[in-house]
Amino acid sequence: MEIRDEDKSNDDVQGPSLANKFSKMFSELEHCTESEQKAKIEEMNGLVEEMNKKELRTILLLKHVGYCNVLKNVWNPCFDSSSLGERFQKITEEEEKKEKEKNEKLLTDIYECNLLFYSGVPSSELLSICIPDLLKVALKKEESEAKQKEVEIALLDLSRIGKFYEIEKELYLKEITEIIKHQQKHRNLTKLAYQSAWQFFIYRFYNNGFLEDTITNELHFGREAARELEELTRNVNWKKKEEEMSKEEAKEELALMRWVETCAIYFQSCRLKNKDNVGLLKNIVRIYQAAKDNCRDIIDYCTYPLRNASENRVVKVEDLLNGEAVDTVLVEIQRQTLNERAVYNCLGFFENVSKRLKEKEDDEMEEVNRKATKRKMLEKMEEEGYEDTIASFHKAFRSFFKKNIELIYL
Repeated sequence: MEIRDEDKSNDDVQGPSLANKFSKMFSELEHCTESEQKAKIEEMNGLVEEMNKKELRTILLLKHVGYCNVLKNVWNPCFDSSSLGERFQKITEEEEKKEKEKNEKLLTDIYECNLLFYSGVPSSELLSICIPDLLKVALKKEESEAKQKEVEIALLDLSRIGKFYEIEKELYLKEITEIIKHQQKHRNLTKLAYQSAWQFFIYRFYNNGFLEDTITNELHFGREAARELEELTRNVNWKKKEEEMSKEEAKEELALMRWVETCAIYFQSCRLKNKDNVGLLKNIVRIYQAAKDNCRDIIDYCTYPLRNASENRVVKVEDLLNGEAVDTVLVEIQRQTLNERAVYNCLGFFENVSKRLKEKEDDEMEEVNRKATKRKMLEKMEEEGYEDTIASFHKAFRSFFKKNIELIYL
């Protein structure tokens, strides 16, 4: 990747900059042996220590490295304690302390880099500076490949701002709504960019129930997510292993997994019953069926939205049964390789369904339907001894709940 610095001095032109050396070495890491990688990383750390502040601004193109890591699902738990991470933190603190003339572009660049490496907890002041900057980039309508990449990275950065950050709607609501509506009309964003826009918005929904009508009825999340999932399901090559995929194929799979994750957050927060939700759950079931033989990671993702939808009553129990969600979870819970989180999701699904089937309906016709659904469910679970299978997991479920209480929230 070529690195450009608009502020180059004559001295910089005389030879390759430290940042260019760093970038070149990073690009070579993938093709090195483990011992060679360690040696290069040590040398790269040395280069970081030599860099002056101007060079550091150039190396903020590390956000592109972060972008590549996101595409490959690479986790970077040690970034905060690295020399570069510590330097970013120091510069951020210095800029935020300034009474005036803050370098907002520098802050946004550093913030983008931190987001892509999942580093640090941003202050409310930093969020108020960076979110409008990122949205300004994301609002660009040019369709050149370079501009699309800029928009994609800006939206990907925004999507990394987790659901636990409460953000004033004035910072984002008008702009993110415009981005989504423009995409629905023109379809000019990449799949990853569009998913990222929705993920940022759905995360805001977690803390702000007032967004429900906008997300569900005005922008039709359920319909849009179902449409994207259906298309991605057709495009993903389910027979290829991860290491065999091309860059574009891997990107399609990542977008699909992130859509499923976003659906889980939506169902965790949503309270409105909507026919679009039924179609969305059917698409998630189709993904499970397509992925079950070769894509374990995607299957694990699929259990989240099914659990959350059953808990928040966004569809009727008979929709879960007729849409094959019940069959899907029954098959999943019998897998010998089931991990603890999948056990939690599957058992949670059945506990939610069981509670709902025990509740009497005030409406006479609804009560008749409930009893018929309950009878059908019991027959299905007794057919092949599913009740014994589920009971055998309760010990693992209790152990998981005690040890990992913080992990039960997606």
